[in-house]
Amino acid sequence: MSNIPQPIVIFPSGSLYVGDLHPDVTEAMLYEKFSSVGSLASLRVCRDSRTKQSLGYGYVNFSTTLEAETVLDTMNFDLLKGKPIRIMWSQRDPTLRKSGIGNLFIKNLDKNIDNKAMYDTFSAFGHILSCKVALDDDGCSKGYGFVHFETEDVANKAIEKVNGMLLNGKKVYVGKFIPRAEREKELGEKSRQFTNVYVKNFGQIMPDEKFHELFSQFGNVTSSLVARHPDGTSKGFGFVAYDDPKAADLAVSEMNGRDYDGRTLYVGRAQKKAERLNELRKRYELERIERFTKFQGVNLYVKNLDDIFTDEKLKAEFECFGEITSAKVMKENGRSRGFGFVCYTAPEEASKAIQEMNGKIVGSKPLYVAMAQRREARRAFLTTQYVARAHAARQQGGLQFTGGPSYLLSAVAQGPRLFGPAPTMRPAPRWSTLQALPRPPNGPHFGMPLLPTSPYRTSARPAPMRTHARPITARPNSKYTTRHGPEVSITDPRLNHAAPQEQKQIIGEQLFSIVEKLKPELAGKITGMLLEIDNSELLNMIKNHESLRAKVEEAIAVLEAHKASNKGVAVQD
Repeated sequence: MSNIPQPIVIFPSGSLYVGDLHPDVTEAMLYEKFSSVGSLASLRVCRDSRTKQSLGYGYVNFSTTLEAETVLDTMNFDLLKGKPIRIMWSQRDPTLRKSGIGNLFIKNLDKNIDNKAMYDTFSAFGHILSCKVALDDDGCSKGYGFVHFETEDVANKAIEKVNGMLLNGKKVYVGKFIPRAEREKELGEKSRQFTNVYVKNFGQIMPDEKFHELFSQFGNVTSSLVARHPDGTSKGFGFVAYDDPKAADLAVSEMNGRDYDGRTLYVGRAQKKAERLNELRKRYELERIERFTKFQGVNLYVKNLDDIFTDEKLKAEFECFGEITSAKVMKENGRSRGFGFVCYTAPEEASKAIQEMNGKIVGSKPLYVAMAQRREARRAFLTTQYVARAHAARQQGGLQFTGGPSYLLSAVAQGPRLFGPAPTMRPAPRWSTLQALPRPPNGPHFGMPLLPTSPYRTSARPAPMRTHARPITARPNSKYTTRHGPEVSITDPRLNHAAPQEQKQIIGEQLFSIVEKLKPELAGKITGMLLEIDNSELLNMIKNHESLRAKVEEAIAVLEAHKASNKGVAVQD
């Protein structure tokens, strides 16, 4: 009997997890499937909070445990919309999964063994909490899977009986599941003891005999291989296997970096592709963090740049504040993306540049200058900043937004317009919860009033007119190309003679077609929020996609923060 403490497994009464659902399965289909067994207390298909697409699993809650047991015994792996569903007891406690107790790893499975076949094989040993064969993107078995038993004793019995057995003619391995952290630790220790060596960068000419001779001087070589093209020429890499880890380690230390036929050899421990990619990914992320930390406090992000800006002009505008180590305008296909970076040698120089240059008009546009941040950090900052303001304002009895992206905060306070293909009738207001909130007293209003016949209006109340909107003159044959390829025309003849509020509607239609490609599930809301910006600046954003992308990022952060911080606000019809 095992001395390992057994977890207490408590299942919610009649609660089942239903996984491997077809993307089109709905709550109605689940109800039709399971209501014949007994009385359903509730059910749901879990969906992505943004896209509302199914996550491939859901929960079904019966009134009694007996009804749930009947479903588990009789309907597991039944087909629903042509795909077998996987039913388990709903276990919300993560400690059971993380403990690894009773969890088994099975590999070398025949590709024809599916979830049901594996469940039938292992259910003879005891109660199974979960059972799954790993699948690739095409739905085919990867040749391994997992079985989680209720107790460690049952799991040990399954290992004893099934490990080494033939299943569909293949000898399978069954052992205890090892969490990733422990596997990586073990791998790190094993990496110092290896016998297989990978060699590359020796060119197209490398005879097998010469390759063997080069590496046999360090120990007994059990095998060596030079990878070759069909015509027999070398691919420039190969493998050497030793019988002693010490010999392999010596070969790496002596041959890595050595010159051979005018080339510098790379010699290292042979790794599987997944392991190598994972290691490179971690190394890249570490270098990125170190590089960002090194320049934190001295590296500035500058956006809203005119097309006339070059690296030299950017440096010239900022060098009066201190010594610049680098100044770079980011480009794509040779054209400026509208933003860049300036790096100083001292934090006080960078701070002075922000104070003097942020908002300064250079060329035809005001610059935005701030400390450079990683994208995740900036989004987190915007979210935290917004939540803090909203919480403080709520404590004072109302929402009052100050600072930050005011046009976005103001837009959220009113609720964004809906943009998109014209419906046959005016849609009902979305974000009615937000429309109940007061406007900021001094901030810009949400947007221009729409035409009375506009299909995009979301409220019977027209928005107040903005007095600072400037007329836009349409230029003949003026087209801007989006990042995704299709051209967006700004030659709409209505722009020439339209009033400012009508121009806003016309530009909004053009803007929506671009935002939809960047963020289709939120295109309507984001477009409505962006329409708070002045008309001429909107046209610049359509032209400069980096500026537009930055505004979209800000809008998303504000939407997410608002959603998180305003639950429970009364809805106004």
